Amino acid sequence: MNKQEYRSASTELEPTLHIGKSGIESAVEELKKQLKNKRLVKIKFLKTAFVEGNRQELAEKLARLTDSELIDVRGNTAVFRRKT
Repeated sequence: MNKQEYRSASTELEPTLHIGKSGIESAVEELKKQLKNKRLVKIKFLKTAFVEGNRQELAEKLARLTDSELIDVRGNTAVFRRKT
């Protein structure tokens, strides 16, 4: 699958992880665990998460910390894919 196909598949997903004022560091292990079980994971950033940076910066940092691929950032949601 290419990135566009993953984006299309992600529209059906519901966010399974919400990131808020506790920041992305507290969500790293949970996202790793979810990526182990699923190929795609959608997360939602709450408004309180943006003290650390903007959506794109937070999503890219989270992708680096979890060794995953950032597929899409749209609004307050981001989609990650585990690397094979």
